This record gives sequence, structure tokens and C-alpha cells, in this order.
Amino acid sequence: MAGNDDGRNDERRVHIFDTTLRDGAQTQGVDFGVADKIAIARALDDLGVDYVEGGWPGANPTDDRFFADPPSFKNAKLVAFGMTRRPGRSAENDPGLAALVNSKADALCMVGKAWDFHVDVALEIDRQENLKMIEDSIAFAKSRKSEAMFDAEHFFDGFRANPEYALACVKAADAGGARWIVLCDTNGGTLPHEVSEIVAEVAKQVPGVRLGIHCHNDTENAVANSLAALWAGARQVQGTLNGLGERCGNANTISLIASLALKSDFNIGVSDTQLGHLTHVSRLLDDRLNRAPNRHQPYVGDSAFAHKGGLHVSAVEKDPRTYEHIDPEVVGNQRHIVVSDQAGRSNFLARFREIGLELEAGDKRVNRLLEEVKDLESQGYSFDGAEASFELLARRRLGEVPDYFRMERFRLMDDRRWNARGDLITESEATVTVEVGGQLRHEVASGNGPVNALDVALRKALVWAYPVLEGMALSDYKVRILTPQEGTRAVTRVMIESAAPDGQRWTTLGVSPNIVEASFTALEDSYSWRLFKAGVAPLGPKSAAARN
Repeated sequence: MAGNDDGRNDERRVHIFDTTLRDGAQTQGVDFGVADKIAIARALDDLGVDYVEGGWPGANPTDDRFFADPPSFKNAKLVAFGMTRRPGRSAENDPGLAALVNSKADALCMVGKAWDFHVDVALEIDRQENLKMIEDSIAFAKSRKSEAMFDAEHFFDGFRANPEYALACVKAADAGGARWIVLCDTNGGTLPHEVSEIVAEVAKQVPGVRLGIHCHNDTENAVANSLAALWAGARQVQGTLNGLGERCGNANTISLIASLALKSDFNIGVSDTQLGHLTHVSRLLDDRLNRAPNRHQPYVGDSAFAHKGGLHVSAVEKDPRTYEHIDPEVVGNQRHIVVSDQAGRSNFLARFREIGLELEAGDKRVNRLLEEVKDLESQGYSFDGAEASFELLARRRLGEVPDYFRMERFRLMDDRRWNARGDLITESEATVTVEVGGQLRHEVASGNGPVNALDVALRKALVWAYPVLEGMALSDYKVRILTPQEGTRAVTRVMIESAAPDGQRWTTLGVSPNIVEASFTALEDSYSWRLFKAGVAPLGPKSAAARN
């Protein structure tokens, strides 16, 4: 298992170091709470990574609370991050180092300058003093914790500018007793061939079993650079879940684990069962951040194993290896057959099987549905991103989806005015009349815009009859103008992503020259799909009377 062996005697052992909770937290718009950090840390431990960097004790209240009562791990070591001692102080009397060594972390990782330009300009100290700061800090940490690591910040820039000094920084950490010396491409501007050459040079000075790599993604090469470093001799690789990180992000831990486990002879200590949890862990992070997953993310995205062209689907039906580099189930993902105006019969038959519909190839309904989809897509519909709407369309044509409710009418009103405090505000109000179980329900609701008001009012009209809708949430809303040349008269396409408390997500769509009408169509499909998949029976007049 990961984290249970030192790996020094296994030349093919690569240690996974995840810094989502520290470097990933520097992503613009990301703000982890303590509960988030605990949940993500446990998921990383279950995944089998070797090190989980929990944050920077003493830097902020959230990290202080996290390290005051950290989660217990089965596989990983908890790492605390900080800086080397300050110039002019001893390591024993530095308050920053005190916070690190007094934390409940298993290991410490300290960052220091490895580029003479930064030492001269940013720190404004003597270069020899910087070397002493590195060695002293590592030695002090090593005396208090089981492992001390050194992040050589800006190492690759420093090596290109002054290789002798950059190597001197590495050797200072080595002299202090660092278990790992991590070479950082902090600005993210290094390319794979450069990483390979430089790491190979460093490995002549310090054994590769004590070298790590930390790459940023500013040239879209963070994963490639990390792999290049490992092939050049490094044996620790740092990354973040889903590639979180400052600016363009860091190397993606998800992609690193999958590529190393499935496409190399390295041993990363992650079992086949743990590898199958990659997709879950990736989406757990997105759920914690309250954002939609990246559909196109390698290995774990919804589109990573999606097939749209009829020729591709026909081949995949015969043997998935024709257009898939791995079995998606190995990483916890699944194959998706996309239905669109480019689809052939193979797409439809495969998609039907995915949703549990068994139709014969010669069934005339397949041809009719194929023609209907192509006609709808010529009007602006796009079912390749709205699987729930396609499933409803298909099942409705087969008579399988009941009428759960019927919208009789709705009316929207926007009121733009000055409030009592003198602020200019715009309020939206929706009035709906919905027939449910033979009864007309009349509801009024306000919201943040007309679509939100319509959603709230419609939900009020339905929840009394269908409680399963109570926990449902709309997680994403997109509008696309299909005929921009018509200006404000343009046809619009609305796509809504919804989520259930159990983590299930689905996407529906609507198309209309009226953006509210398009939004209602997508909302109606979203509610209907949720009710159908939950196995809810439509409310009849007798049932409605009983509930009243």
C-alpha cells in the first residue's frame, strides 16, 4: 500500500505527493473550509497517495484548525508546509519553523530559493546566508519529525541562469538530511526536454530516490514535465486534484496516477481497487467547490470516453479498443455514446442499450427517432450535451414516460425600482398555474432573475405532490445565442445541469426565440427526468384527494 514503505530499495517506486490543500488552495476562487480539507484529505488517503500536504500551520486560521485536529490516515503521511528560517535567526528561534515542528504533521516540507536572482532581488540577502538557511532549517526539522523535505523554488530557472548555485542549494538541503529534494518549475515555463536534461544532471549529484518534481502548467506541460522528470530519475511527483493551482494550475494528480499505473512500469503503490476510485475523487473535489466537473478532463471526464461519429460508434461496438486507449471502468468512468445530427443507427442502438432500452436494429421506431433528432438539431437542439433530454425524448416516443404535471400558464414580472435605502434594484416574480393529479396549483415566487423565480414557483407547485424534488438543485445554467445576426430576436438554447443529493447529475435543454420559454422546457425535462429515474408514479386524482 502507498505510504507504508520508504521505497529507497525499489528503484521503480514512485511516491505520490498531493498538494491540493496547500498549492491547490491558491487557485483563484477556491476557498477550502476545515470540513472540506478533512473530506479531501481522507479521499486522498483512501486513494493511496503517499503524502497529503495539508497546508501551512501559522499562516491562517483554517490551516491552524485543520492541523490542530487532523484526520487519521491509513496510507498517507500528513505533511505541513512552510518556509526555511528567516535570515539572521537560528532555526530553533524562528516562529515560522516553530509552528511547523509543533504541528501534528508526520513530515515537513519547506520552501527556499534556488535561483540566485530571487536571492539577490526578492530576499536581498547574501547567497551564502541562503544556503545556511536551507541546511539549518532542514536539519532542525529532521531532528523533530520523521521526514524533512525541501522545495527548491524556481529551480529550473535558477539552473539555467546559474547551475552552480542552484546545485549548491540542492546540496545544502542534502547536507541537512532532507529525505526529499523537490525541484520546482515554479513559473511553469520549462519544457519536457529541458526538465529531462536538468533532472538527469541533478541526479548525478543527489540520488534520484531522493529527488522530487513539482510542475506548474503555464505551458500546458505540467503532467508531461512531471513524467519526464520521473523517467530522468526523480522518484517523488507532486500534483493537485484536477490540476488546481495558481495561474494555470499544477500537474494533475488524477492524470499522473492513471498514466503511471496504466502506462508505465513504475510502482506507485495504488491498488487496482483504489485506481477505480479516481473518477469519484475527482468529482468529490468539484462537489466541494460547488462547480461543474470538466467534461473533457482526461481519464475521468464525462467526455473522456464519449463517441459521437457513427463510424466510431460502429467500431467501438465491435471492440472498444478501436477508439479507447484504456477501459474506462478501470478508473471508475464509463463509456458514453453521444446522439446528435452526426449520429448513425449504431449511435442510437448503443445509446438505447446504455439507458436500458433493448430495440432491434430493424425496429422502425429507430429510424423515426433518428429523423426526429436530426430535425430537432437543425432547429438548434444539441443532444450530445443533454443526455437526460434525449432519454426522455426516446422513452416518450415509446410511451414509457408518464405526464407528471402540466403547466397551464405562467407569467413573469420584473420590477426595477429604487428601494428605501436609495439603491437601484430589480426584482423578479413568477406566477404559475400547474395541473398536478387533477388539481390546479397556483403559486407565486420571487427570485434572482426571471428564470430563478420560475424555478422556485414551479418547485413550490410540485413538491407537495413529489417530495423527491425537494433535495434537487440546479447546478449550472448556460445560454447560447443560435442566430446572433437577429440580435435581440435571436433563437436561444438553454442547457441546465441538475444534481440530486446522492451526487447524480443530469443535463436537459430547451430551444426557443423566447429565453424564458427555452428555460422552462429545460426545467420541465429536468423535473420529469428526476421523477422518472426515481421510479415515482404520477399523482392521480384519487391520490391528490387523499393527500389533501
